[in-house]
Amino acid sequence: MAINDATRRPISVLRSFLMSEASGGILLIGAAAVALAVANSPGAPAYFAALNSYIGPLSILHWINDALMAIFFFLVGLEIKREFVDGQLSRPADRRLPMVAAVAGMVLPAAIILSIVGSTSALARGWAIPAATDIAFALGILALLGKRAPASLKLFLTAVAVMDDVGAVAVIAVGYTESINWVALGSALLILLLLLGMSKAGERRLWPFVALSLALWVATYLSGVHATVAGVLAALTIPLTRSPGAPDNMQSPLHRLEHSLEPWVAFGILPLFGFANAGVSLSGLGLEALLSPLPLGIAASLFLGKQIGIFASVRVAVALGWGKRPRGATWLQMYGVAMLCGIGFTMSLFIGGLAFADETLIESVKVGVLVGSLLSAVTGFALLWFAAPPSVAKGSS
Repeated sequence: MAINDATRRPISVLRSFLMSEASGGILLIGAAAVALAVANSPGAPAYFAALNSYIGPLSILHWINDALMAIFFFLVGLEIKREFVDGQLSRPADRRLPMVAAVAGMVLPAAIILSIVGSTSALARGWAIPAATDIAFALGILALLGKRAPASLKLFLTAVAVMDDVGAVAVIAVGYTESINWVALGSALLILLLLLGMSKAGERRLWPFVALSLALWVATYLSGVHATVAGVLAALTIPLTRSPGAPDNMQSPLHRLEHSLEPWVAFGILPLFGFANAGVSLSGLGLEALLSPLPLGIAASLFLGKQIGIFASVRVAVALGWGKRPRGATWLQMYGVAMLCGIGFTMSLFIGGLAFADETLIESVKVGVLVGSLLSAVTGFALLWFAAPPSVAKGSS
């Protein structure tokens, strides 16, 4: 019996991305919940001891946050390149609305956190904590809504998250580099030029790019610039075969590599990161601790800053004709998605770890991120659930 060619074709990169991120996001939510439960159980000492135990030169927590997360940022770089070169952000007209939303969704939260912690205090190093949306977590929430959330909202959320990922990576590179080893940085630059040269020369085998990407990560790590930046820069050199109308072209090296990495990141690395970083002891955590400047500033910037900045900027941009509201979505649904953009879990916890070395401050960061992200997730989900048009709500019930 003949098999239809369409059944043999791999699922499109964008659809695969949305499905894996949504499923992985649900797993990430579960991993964070388990971490919180364990951190507040009799097993808490063993949990924290395991994370702080060493394998070779690094603790398990550092292996997760510095080594495994480099793969996550490598995938982020692949997604950024795909979207800008051959995806939904490939045309300038398609970039305007998500870009306006992403910029406003970074600036207002930063202003809110600085107004609460004080722009001249030591806590001001955490100004970038609410910079980026956790796309896996947010898409996981949208997946739970089913048909109550139109596909256009998922695409808009993805576009905004890709844009603010670009901003977050730039902030990490510039804002959290303490000192520079110029020899190592020069080596990293040479390796990056080799990667670019291979791409320009038409090299299509993946292994040379992967090998040099690992070398770039080591050189960048030694240079003092955070090594996650190396993951994004290396990804941008991976060759991409343009395939209009057929984004599942597996002849494209970038598409092949992205398909290979997605399940490992979505179902392995991100849940492991969530389990390792979301565990915070709630014993003795009272209202006074929640209202202290750092956790209050982070929670307020995620919950209020993101939704107000994104929604207001989109309303203004559409009114000025800079873009169009996503097809099939009401303004109330747009506001619900703006709320979901306040879920900053993965990137917020990651940047918080870069901003502060003091364990007490890191615990405060975790509390603020968890409170702000939870408020954003619950209110965004509730609003989108009740904002669905009657026909959709009836059909999905």
